[in-house]
Amino acid sequence: MKTLYLVRHAKSSWKYDVDDHMRPLKKRGHNDATLVSEKVKSEIEPPEKIVSSDANRARTTAEYFKKALSVVDDNYELTHDLYDFSGQQVMNIIKSLDNSLNRVMIVGHNHAFTSTVNMMGSEYIENLPTSGFVMIEFDEDSWSEVSTGITKKMVFPRHLK
Repeated sequence: MKTLYLVRHAKSSWKYDVDDHMRPLKKRGHNDATLVSEKVKSEIEPPEKIVSSDANRARTTAEYFKKALSVVDDNYELTHDLYDFSGQQVMNIIKSLDNSLNRVMIVGHNHAFTSTVNMMGSEYIENLPTSGFVMIEFDEDSWSEVSTGITKKMVFPRHLK
């Protein structure tokens, strides 16, 4: 069985005149990422690996989950491939995960993540919100074989306020 945790990056700030890739989180984003990561740490088995977009807002979000779930540096990877908004690269990352890993968290961007959770999960989500967490389980032994799984958990900031 394979378990995928998907996290959309926290709310980012448009206050700074920086390239999109470098946009930071806003205060609400830091608060929501803390809230959601602290909630899920008591409800899930930690991922064996976290793979995040290397965009500033996604990386910062991933670091909240990394800390809350006690994931060590060796099991934390940043990749530009997840700086993807269509979902094609997201699927490529998922399908190419090492089969020795059974639980993996990926952190990235919309619209790719809303599309991915709807394509791979069993519950329709209108829009995966910022800092939104979704857990999907697949009855497969190989990541290259995963297609449609069961949505087991959703934690959104609005559920916790």
